[in-house]
Amino acid sequence: MSDTGRQSFTDKAGSALKPDSQKTTVEQAGDYVKGTADSAASTLTPSSEKSTSQKAGDTVSGSQTEESLLDKAKHAVGMGGK
Repeated sequence: MSDTGRQSFTDKAGSALKPDSQKTTVEQAGDYVKGTADSAASTLTPSSEKSTSQKAGDTVSGSQTEESLLDKAKHAVGMGGK
């Protein structure tokens, strides 16, 4: 299940599993557009408005908009870059 404006997890997986060498130019362009739109929606949607599954998917894919626990710990001990 995906939130409004987001790519479904099955679509993401299907796109990732097929090598670019086996995709047509149209498929590659579609993947790029869908990925860019999904990334923008991930960034623009506050975590409070995301479903639990979408939050988990963003965390796994690295699309989270909040600082990770590891980053928070690094900043707490003065090792962070922010």
